[in-house]
Amino acid sequence: MVASYFSFRFLRNHKPLLRFRVDRFSCYANTTANCFHSQPQLKQNKPIKKIARKFKKTNKPNIKKENVVNPIVYMKDTIRTISNILRYSTWDSAQKQLETLGIKWDSYTINQVLKTHPPMEKAWLFFNWASGLKNFKHDQFTYTTMMDIFGEARRISSMRFVFQQMEEKGIKIDVVTYTSMLHWLSNDGDIDGSVKLWEEMKEKGFYPTVVSYTAYMKVLFHHGRVKEATKVYREMIQSGCPPNCFTYTVLMEHLAGCGKFNEVLDIFIKMQEAGVQPDKATCNILVENCCKAGETSVMMKILLYMKENSLVLRQPVYAKALETLTSAGKSDVLLKESNRHLSIQHTKVEPLERTISDTSSIDEHLVLNLLTRKHFVGVDFLLKDMMEKTVPLTSGILSLVIEAYVAHDRPHGAVLAYEFGKKTGMKFEKVLYLSLVGLFIRTNSFPKIVDIVEEMVKNGIFLGINQSALLIYKLGCAKKHVSASKVFDLLPDDEKNTTTYTALMAAYFASRNTSKGLQMFKDMKEAGIPVVLGTYNVLLSGLEKSGRVVEFEVYRKEKKQMEKCRFSENQESIEEMTCNFLFARDYVS
Repeated sequence: MVASYFSFRFLRNHKPLLRFRVDRFSCYANTTANCFHSQPQLKQNKPIKKIARKFKKTNKPNIKKENVVNPIVYMKDTIRTISNILRYSTWDSAQKQLETLGIKWDSYTINQVLKTHPPMEKAWLFFNWASGLKNFKHDQFTYTTMMDIFGEARRISSMRFVFQQMEEKGIKIDVVTYTSMLHWLSNDGDIDGSVKLWEEMKEKGFYPTVVSYTAYMKVLFHHGRVKEATKVYREMIQSGCPPNCFTYTVLMEHLAGCGKFNEVLDIFIKMQEAGVQPDKATCNILVENCCKAGETSVMMKILLYMKENSLVLRQPVYAKALETLTSAGKSDVLLKESNRHLSIQHTKVEPLERTISDTSSIDEHLVLNLLTRKHFVGVDFLLKDMMEKTVPLTSGILSLVIEAYVAHDRPHGAVLAYEFGKKTGMKFEKVLYLSLVGLFIRTNSFPKIVDIVEEMVKNGIFLGINQSALLIYKLGCAKKHVSASKVFDLLPDDEKNTTTYTALMAAYFASRNTSKGLQMFKDMKEAGIPVVLGTYNVLLSGLEKSGRVVEFEVYRKEKKQMEKCRFSENQESIEEMTCNFLFARDYVS
């Protein structure tokens, strides 16, 4: 039986080789073939088909992908690329590069490129090149932007030519186009042309908007036509078009130029009563006009409003305001309180002549001199030399050095000055410590951060929950999870809460230490610390990046269950809100 079975297998597999006819041995061949065919064979009516399995799609996230996905190209990057091509290449070279970009050219793309203000000649060549593109046609937006480019360059004839092309080609002309033209005509000194264009716009049935009303009022005020501007303002009110912040700014700027600051203050108050809040630009314009006229009382009220609404001055306006208050003998405390970021930069070091009588140390004079000239490298060498020779330095001068280093983002120099003060037994204020930590977070550099935080705790100075959490997380991003853990251990018990625990978890995950991050989450639950959405977001993100699929699925289900409970309860503590604000980007408050 065994022999016949193997014979059958052999003959079945080699059957094509043995089926032959040879004329010379026909009898033998036929007999052999018949013997082969007499063997039992399995019948196979249809060929066996391979069945492709259909797998159901699961909701499990794809933890690891070996294939590299092409990065997403955002529109802003595309616009920047095209703008750089137009700026830094000849037109022949730029045209070849534009043709190889392989992007979809539409009105929005062309308009945004033109709004980056490339060179005027290149902008015009690019505008005409785009006209020849297949399936593309310029609209009122691209035409108006091209007119703005010519108007800004005071190429009024070219601007009129573009406007004429719009009319000939039947491009829609709207209020924005007319407003742009009358602005540039006025800017070129053609006030009559602006007035004529305004009347033409109204005759053609275009209804002015608040922007066009305001722009036309500014044109009239600028050219001394106050009565006409007042008439336009009344017309705007009667037409039911409410003034906006820019409208009020134009009115107040005109009144300030006329020296009518009481009226300026009156409008400043009334616009707030009408529900229109002065913005940063408005306040800067008003403070600058107050400086020109030497008006300090109105300036102080504007500065008070800015402080209450967290608005700041531009650096040149701040310098003018500081000079004006100093000249008038007024206090600059309010100015500095509302512009703390600028007050440090404008801190003036006392001249050498005044400090010579106060101290006999030549080294102190050298530090002040180098600091005044912002020669920070020289200050570093001098501080190192003084530290080696144990030469003392007053706390006031050392504080100025640290403040200057913080203002100019020099963390290592600030730490050097801090070490100098620590060695000489100086006690620093809380503001200085917070400035140092803020500098480290801002520059992502953390020299001797643990020592500084430890010194703060010894002096009874604490960072607070938010800054502590941010510092711990930033340390993790810098691959300094050991320092992050030490800073966490230095925190008082009342600051070891949901936010700081989550921050340390994020620090571990950011430094690719998944096991410790997961263990921190377990310790957090065992200690009875509330777990919120931000905590789960950090946990799931860390597990996903490290490929921990099983744990990811478990905690993802926990998060969904918690979300349902939170939705039904609709309650949230301040602690949870803080944590979610810092770590839950998809959280909706």
